[in-house]
This record gives sequence, structure tokens and C-alpha cells, in this order.
Amino acid sequence: MAEGSRRNRAGPVAVGPSRRRMTRAERIRAERSRRRRRMVTGFATALLITVAVAAVFVGSRLWHTVFGPNNDYSGSGKRDVVIQIHSGDSTTAIGETLQNHDVVRTVRAFVDAAHGNAAISSIQPGFYRMRTQIPAAAAVARLTDPNNRVGRLVIPEGRQLDDTTDVKTNAVTPGILTLISRATCVDLDGQRRCVSVADLRTAAGEAAPAMLSVPNWASQPVTEMANDHRRIEGLIAPGTFNVNPSASAQSILATLISASTEQYVESGLLDTARTMNLSPYDVLVVASLVQRESTPQDFPKVAEVIYNRLREHRTLQFDSTVNYPLDRREVATTDADRAQPTPWNTYVAEGLPATPICSPGVDALHAAEHPEPGDWLYFVTIDAQGTTLFTADYQQHLADVELAKHNGVLDSAR
Repeated sequence: MAEGSRRNRAGPVAVGPSRRRMTRAERIRAERSRRRRRMVTGFATALLITVAVAAVFVGSRLWHTVFGPNNDYSGSGKRDVVIQIHSGDSTTAIGETLQNHDVVRTVRAFVDAAHGNAAISSIQPGFYRMRTQIPAAAAVARLTDPNNRVGRLVIPEGRQLDDTTDVKTNAVTPGILTLISRATCVDLDGQRRCVSVADLRTAAGEAAPAMLSVPNWASQPVTEMANDHRRIEGLIAPGTFNVNPSASAQSILATLISASTEQYVESGLLDTARTMNLSPYDVLVVASLVQRESTPQDFPKVAEVIYNRLREHRTLQFDSTVNYPLDRREVATTDADRAQPTPWNTYVAEGLPATPICSPGVDALHAAEHPEPGDWLYFVTIDAQGTTLFTADYQQHLADVELAKHNGVLDSAR
């Protein structure tokens, strides 16, 4: 019975659909699908690893550069270099300039070294002598040391391009070209370097007016002077400038003329000249005569004398125009001097001299633009205090001249 029961027991029953054997095509497609999944997974893993490694590398470099022990140089540096600080530069901007010239290793190091140093905020725009690869603290110290500022140029009112000599004292007054040359002198790695007066004079005479940034309103008279370096007289205004000691003579002159042109435009010279029916260049020439012929309190009257004489087609007969090409300063001139036919001699030729005879200051330029109304045709300084008498009467002028002679101001009549 037990045996019969075992025979009658039901066998195991399968749950779900019966398994069908895959065809060969299906097996091939399945294998291809598995390979694609493995490849995508492998590529994604490799990309993730690459990104992770790059992030770690870059982060490590950035950390060590900014915060690590190698974010600053040590030692006394490698070589001297000149850098420029621009107007409005922040501490960070200065740091970027220093880093770009390899003065400091990082901007962060400089900013940290400058933090709390009040002198940094008072650094003036200009050029500074620095050294490459120095500690940030040393860079801060150098920038705040006035002895490291170079290229600062100051041009006083009334200077001409060339040096002038006082006939009575033999004292030499440095001209604009000499002042520029001195401003470019800098000691770099034990060698003193300057842009020479000779190079400046050559550039002034030989470079094309456009290469010297000569404004359009001055290009014709400048061109007419051919290769005479004095053709740019008056186009460099008085004032304070920053010149790059490492620049060429031509580049320096172009920079100064361009900056001066901006000053003249801002002063309203072009607009005023137009209302006066004169060229800006002629007004500039008149201003230079005013500057050399009188003192500030008489500037407007002297300007009116000039315009009155020009309107009546009289020669100006200014001794300053005779002395200009002779590079000297003297109240009076000799008959021989006044007879010399130079482009500036207003005893020989009617009208204005070929160029300005100096760089006029703001007051002289204002007087040339706004002369004091009057009928004066003559003037003469009669004493050492600068007292000047003006008149429209020639006989009265002769009497004033005799007074000037009596006081020792004049040796001969104008």
C-alpha cells in the first residue's frame, strides 16, 4: 500500500510559462547589447576618474599657489625692471601688473603684504623701478619709496625746446628737451640709461608729423618748417607728465604732444580761435609772445597790442623773437641781431613768427584768447620791478623808452 501510494503521488508542477530556447539571431543581439553596456559603463567610469584626478591636481596647484609656502618669492631679486601704475589702479590691479612683470609670484601675496599699509593707497600714477622675483613685502617697500619713482617730468611755463643762456649772468636755463632727457634717466642693474637730447632733437626734426601725434590744426606750419626740430615748439604744454624711460625718443615726444593737445582742446582753444577767426596755432603763437614779452598782470594788454599791430599790418618788432633762435634771454638786441632774416625775426618780417617761441602757460593762453580791449600799439618795461607802460602814441612811446634807458632797463630802443 505504501508502494502504491508512491506510484499514485503527483509530480512537481512548473509555475509560469515554459522557457523557450533563444534563436541564434537573438543570442547575437543580446551579446551586442551586453558589450555596449560594458563599454558605456567603462567610458563613464574612466571619465569620472579623469575629472576627479584633474580636480584634485588643479585644486592642489591653486591651493599651493595662493595659500601654500610657494606663493611668494624670496631673496633680493634677479634684475631691475620699470613698471607703470595707471590712474585709478586698485591694490589688486597693481598686484596684477607686478605679477605680469614677474616682480611678485602671486597677486594674493602682494595684496596680503600691502594690507594695512596706508602708503599703498597714496601711490601716484607713473613709472617705478622695481626688481623681478622679489618678496611681496619688498615690492610694497619699493613702490612706497619715492626714490624708485622714475620718468616724472615737470615743464615750467615759458620754456623753449632748447637751453637758453642769460646774457648778463651766463646762467643756463634747461630747455624742454633737456628736461625730458633728465626725466628718462634711470639706473638699471648698475647702468645709467637716458634718452639723449640729441636723439630727441633728431626725432623732433625728422619724424613724420603724424608719428609725433601733431594735431591737424598744427600739421601745416610744422610741415613747412621741414627738418628743423623747432617745428614742434609750443606743442608740448607746460605741466607735469609721466614719461616711460624705456620708450624711444619719438614715442616720448608723441606721448607728450598728444597729452598737450588734449589739454589745449579741454581749455577751449579750438572753439575760441574759431570765434576769433584765427587758427588755434596762431593763438598759440600769440600766447608764446605774450609769455615772453611781459608779466602776468600785463598779459591781456600785450595780447591786444599784438592783435592791433597785426590788424594795421605793422611789424611786431619783438626782441624775444630775435633772441629765440639765438637761444638766449636778453631784454634788448643789437642792430646786427635785428637784421638777421630768421623765420622768427619780427623786425624783418610782418606777421607772426613761424612757430611759437616757448610753451605758454595757462594765463598767457587765456590772455591770447581774451585780450583786454584798447588802442595800444606800443609798450615798454621801464624798471626792474616790471612796470610796463602802454600807449597808442609813438612820441609818448619814445619818451617811455628814454625812461627805460635812464632806469637801466634798456640799452637801445625797441
